[in-house]
Amino acid sequence: MSDFGITALLILSLFALLGSGVWIGLTLTGVAWIGMQLFSARPAGDAMAVTIWGSASSWTLTALPLFVWMGEILFRTRLSESMFRGLAPWVTWLPGRLLQTNVIGCAIFAAVSGSSAATCATIGKMSLPELGKRGYPEGITIGSLAGAGTLGLLIPPSIIMIVYGVAADVSIAKLFIAGVLPGILLAALFSGYLMAWALMNPGKVPRPDRVMSLGERLHESRHLIPVVILIAAVLGSIYTGVATATEAAAVGVVGSLLLSLVQGSLNWQTFRDSLMGATRLYCMIALILAGAAFLTLSMGYIGLPRHLAEYISGLGLSPFVLVVALALFFIVLGCFMDGISIVVLTMGVLLPTVQAAGIDLIWFGIFVVVVVEMAQITPPVGFNLFVLQGMTGKDIAYIARVTMPFFFLMCAMVLLLWFFPQIATWMPGHM
Repeated sequence: MSDFGITALLILSLFALLGSGVWIGLTLTGVAWIGMQLFSARPAGDAMAVTIWGSASSWTLTALPLFVWMGEILFRTRLSESMFRGLAPWVTWLPGRLLQTNVIGCAIFAAVSGSSAATCATIGKMSLPELGKRGYPEGITIGSLAGAGTLGLLIPPSIIMIVYGVAADVSIAKLFIAGVLPGILLAALFSGYLMAWALMNPGKVPRPDRVMSLGERLHESRHLIPVVILIAAVLGSIYTGVATATEAAAVGVVGSLLLSLVQGSLNWQTFRDSLMGATRLYCMIALILAGAAFLTLSMGYIGLPRHLAEYISGLGLSPFVLVVALALFFIVLGCFMDGISIVVLTMGVLLPTVQAAGIDLIWFGIFVVVVVEMAQITPPVGFNLFVLQGMTGKDIAYIARVTMPFFFLMCAMVLLLWFFPQIATWMPGHM
């Protein structure tokens, strides 16, 4: 059978299994088994056992459940309330005023979470009631929260960066550091948009209750101290070389437990809920990763990635055209799949092509994360949209519509990354 026929058969098998309600991890395993059984001489059962065990026992992957657990612990603290109290006095002089707390709060929480949905939910549970009570327009409040919530994927520590690092066999510590400047720049783009919107709609931004003195502002800023210390401990230990990403994740878990204890929100119930929540989420991710590892091996034996890379190389596409095509490809996939599934499903096939085009894998990792961020706010499968639908009760089409400006800002971020690649490569080069 030709490569086209094999590809068509496997894609049909993939959508048939997904459409029948089979879990994504088991679907990937099933498609890999079909491919290896029909088009390879190696026994599929033996290959599946060895590959799944190898992917599940990866030491690098140990950082993933720890960062997930850290995010679950912080989700159950009063961190978002403290952050709001610490940030609010400082943003009242900016155009957009308290709307800026969505962006800055998400950026700060992203630096201790790693999950887009957790960032969106944690900041949203505090900012949505507060901004609504003060009379801020609902559309821009929800849209800015959905857009800024995606920073949880880009600003380290990031769950999806760990997944990409394992799939692409690149340094997770370097990926983390590479995400710092792009994350800050994307947050600045979001904040700039809110300023422009506020200047164009001055009558829609409520006036502040009162203007605090500098002393009062500094006093309220004490609420930011715990989260700043936690960020410094996690990212500082990685950047200075004191700890690996996995060891930094352990530091983060211990720090979040201490923070929760100091705030008085740590008890047996919250500890158990955070541990079980992290276990459920990691088991889902681990099953997807195991299935993707087997699918990658199967594709390698069939030879599809090599043939695809040779075909694309034969087209003579410039690296820019290739990156634009991949961005469109990921955006379309993001309408139907979550970010982690997109990464594990495509990296085995695309990485040989990307390497053949001479694209730096650290830079490509940041590019993938930014494009996958778009998938968090594109219907029908946009996780941040689902989170906000559950919190606000609004129709998902309405939430997607008010979030659209932030989608285009992410498109602008992709262009900035292409024309100024040092945004992603400068810090890793100076570690």
